[in-house]
Amino acid sequence: MEQGAERKLTRMSFLRASVYVCLLATAWVDVTLAQSKTISCANCAEWNQPQAPFRIAGNTYYVGTHALSSLLITSNAGHILVDGDLPQSASQIAGNIRALGFRVRDVKLIVNSHVHFDHAGGIAELQRLTGARVVASAWSAAVLKNGGMGRGDPQYGTSPGIAAVQNVSTLRDGESFHVGTTVITAHLTPGHTPGGTSWTWKSCDGAKCYDMVYADSLSPISSPEFRFTKSREYPQVLADFEKSFRFLEAVPCDILITPHPELAGLWDHLAARERGAEANPMVDSGACRQLAADAREHLRERVASENKR
Repeated sequence: MEQGAERKLTRMSFLRASVYVCLLATAWVDVTLAQSKTISCANCAEWNQPQAPFRIAGNTYYVGTHALSSLLITSNAGHILVDGDLPQSASQIAGNIRALGFRVRDVKLIVNSHVHFDHAGGIAELQRLTGARVVASAWSAAVLKNGGMGRGDPQYGTSPGIAAVQNVSTLRDGESFHVGTTVITAHLTPGHTPGGTSWTWKSCDGAKCYDMVYADSLSPISSPEFRFTKSREYPQVLADFEKSFRFLEAVPCDILITPHPELAGLWDHLAARERGAEANPMVDSGACRQLAADAREHLRERVASENKR
């Protein structure tokens, strides 16, 4: 595919995922998630469609649903799980871990991109199944501990909350966590939520090692009354987005994965690999910069629309 066409596809995927979230924000029905292991929403059935687990690179595996990413990063002394998807996704994620030949109880650390119910909703159950420690940014950790949804979140009031999670610790920007030989590093990338976090680590296929990036969502989706240009609850939101864009523009990035996998072109890359592409189609050193460019343009459009009101 030509570069211009690839960028157009990336932007279309970015906008499509954003529209999904907007539709979802108007159609949720279950706000008592702390009492339930499932939730109903306009897109939940679609988002929870099964996906066979597979290796992305080295010790990094995809164990999420077809529409919501969850990653297993393995080591010689336990494993790391990134994101928990929907509450009803937890059993699927656990089953995918087992299908790969790993034990669910060997997950020692659970980390998160942001604490919306479609990426953190399954963490409470997965923490119960694994006994793992959960680490998150200070803002996200407070939401995880208390359950519900955090004030200051642009989607506050129009999206379901999450169940409270046990054994949650607070991380610092740039802090690294070790599980066996695996090291994963947290990078605060707020904007989509005040506690958004991206993650980096290395995965190796033999002597070839890749800089892996799990980049948090950067879409300016909100409840109808929220204004990115004028928010009392989250006054630094535009500055936070800019910080996050700069991170993605600078971070070493061989393989990009995103909470909504299509935003990183994951299914296209996987299909190309299955067709036997000579070069590794998962590798795209410009993917993080392109994601930042698409997100920056989306935010510019949102700000312009608010300034016209």
